[in-house]
Amino acid sequence: MDDGVERNTRTIEDTVVTDFEDRMSYGGYLELHTLLSAQHPLSSPEHHDELLFIVQHQTTELWLKLILHELAAACAHLRDDELAQALKCVARVKHIQKTITDQWSVLATLTPAEYAEFRGILGNASGFQSAQYRAVEFMLGNKHAGMLRVFAADPDSLALVRTALEAPSLYDEFLRLLARKGYAIPAGVLERDVTKAWEFTPELVPVFAGIYADTAAHWGAYETCEELVDLEDNFQLWRFRHLKTVERIIGYKRGTGGSSGVSFLKRALDLTFFPELYAVRTEIGA
Repeated sequence: MDDGVERNTRTIEDTVVTDFEDRMSYGGYLELHTLLSAQHPLSSPEHHDELLFIVQHQTTELWLKLILHELAAACAHLRDDELAQALKCVARVKHIQKTITDQWSVLATLTPAEYAEFRGILGNASGFQSAQYRAVEFMLGNKHAGMLRVFAADPDSLALVRTALEAPSLYDEFLRLLARKGYAIPAGVLERDVTKAWEFTPELVPVFAGIYADTAAHWGAYETCEELVDLEDNFQLWRFRHLKTVERIIGYKRGTGGSSGVSFLKRALDLTFFPELYAVRTEIGA
């Protein structure tokens, strides 16, 4: 019997706000008109899969923005000896890393034949030119002043990357905190040129061995060491998924930015942020 009641619907409660003539709305707060109008496929006629390619990379850039925000806060907390607060920021970064790593599975649905139909319109655009990605690497210690050249034509990007280059990395701040707490961190580490890439420092391995030998007595330092290892593991998984997605879609073609492509990405897997935290594992229980 038709009693005027719609089945399989949810009644809108009287208290739900529906008039946004002069109120803040969801779309207004998030500036969705701006955000959702920032996807401009260039293929003509527009290729169906180009939107996937754009959204994938724009989404990653949003997550990278948040990673930079959290890493900056973590460094500030470490400078203020607020270890617990720093680790909270690191925990959030780890979850973001998992999300952006899982995203590669979406891009991997793009087949070689599909990508070949619009790859040419990218010109020399490449993820290698991501200022935010480079700033993240720099904040974790993998610095390379030569990379500034890539951003010379974009003052805002150049400023972002240069700031990350010239600031102590997350690892630098952790080691400085350990020194303030009485750990035997070599003076050369504390006084090093932070614009240079971190290099393996064997004198740090005994310091970490002591921490791992009595975790209860050094719990804060021990927990931080393990959190940093998680960060590096997650970063390497992201690099690997990137590599395999590129290999799956373009094979061994040269990258749009001029790199050798897959072989270039493979070399990144040899880079490390916290080598002493891996080296100490050989010493534990030996």
